[in-house]
Amino acid sequence: MTGKFKGWDHVRIVDDGGILRDALAPVIISASRSTDIPAFFGEWFMHRLDSEYAAWINPWNGRKFYVSFAKTRAIVFWSKNPEPFIRFLPLLDEKKIPYYFLYTLNDYAPEGLEPGIPSLAERVDTFIQVSEMVGKGRVVWRYDPLLLSDTLSVDDLLLRIERIGSRLYHHTRRMVMSFIDIAKYPRVRKNLERAGSPGVREFSRDEMIGFCRGLQELNAGWGLSISACGEDEDLSAYGISRGQCISGSLMKEEFPNDEALMGFLGHPGPVQGSGRRSIPFRNLKDPGQRGACGCIASKDIGQYSTCMHHCRYCYANAGTLPVVDNYTRYLERAQAGIFPDTITGRREEI
Repeated sequence: MTGKFKGWDHVRIVDDGGILRDALAPVIISASRSTDIPAFFGEWFMHRLDSEYAAWINPWNGRKFYVSFAKTRAIVFWSKNPEPFIRFLPLLDEKKIPYYFLYTLNDYAPEGLEPGIPSLAERVDTFIQVSEMVGKGRVVWRYDPLLLSDTLSVDDLLLRIERIGSRLYHHTRRMVMSFIDIAKYPRVRKNLERAGSPGVREFSRDEMIGFCRGLQELNAGWGLSISACGEDEDLSAYGISRGQCISGSLMKEEFPNDEALMGFLGHPGPVQGSGRRSIPFRNLKDPGQRGACGCIASKDIGQYSTCMHHCRYCYANAGTLPVVDNYTRYLERAQAGIFPDTITGRREEI
């Protein structure tokens, strides 16, 4: 059980057309790195959960893969605006599948970098509402990406983070931050240029260290666990650990009584009173993520070019027109009560 993650089990499912299919059966679902499912596709997600499977289309080769929820024991929601999904939380709780939110809450309104999201005040209020509903350990504040520009300095950024953190620190236990990486992602660079935001830039090393020192000072009053997502630099001297957005440690803290999930993760010892013997920790590093990424394995079910937030730095959108086209077609089907197995309704198969 201590070797590298070797992939998910497979099961057989019957699809919406009555055809028998091979499907992955992941224990952990990511919903989603590729789009904001809680903001735009919550109804689709709940319908597919009831249907016991969804499908995912590989953005690089167009191949369709089926994903069964038969063995799912944790769902990780990524969102910048989960407010539309709040109405589904009681239904999700009834299914007794553990879940938590990675809530990205940035402040780039002056730069116009996130044109499709609600106001900062609304998003802060939603964060607090979700925290009060599910518990502050199950809502993680992400500030992602951290970026600078011709008009945004390190001090400016720290001031904005201070304003947000002063409202949030009573309502979460964790903050995950991520420095923007423009050089490695041509689509990010193209999207920024297309949006007229050429002044957005990465941190120099000195700026990174100055920022981390400032954040450490802020966190002296907050007491959050802070980690850096996908960062090679060792920032532990500033109280910042290596990031793990899809986190086995969080799941062990928040969902210790889910025996199936604990068995998958590898529990460090018996749950008190259960009499179970200790199971060694497993090496569950997600092989599909960057080397510096600390996330454990999960299966993402999102779709590229579907997120209507239209963030200028996004790596998952190919431009405004494909996103609007995909979302318009999704709404037309949803209004007719049609929720196909993929978000976009595409039918490509293996």
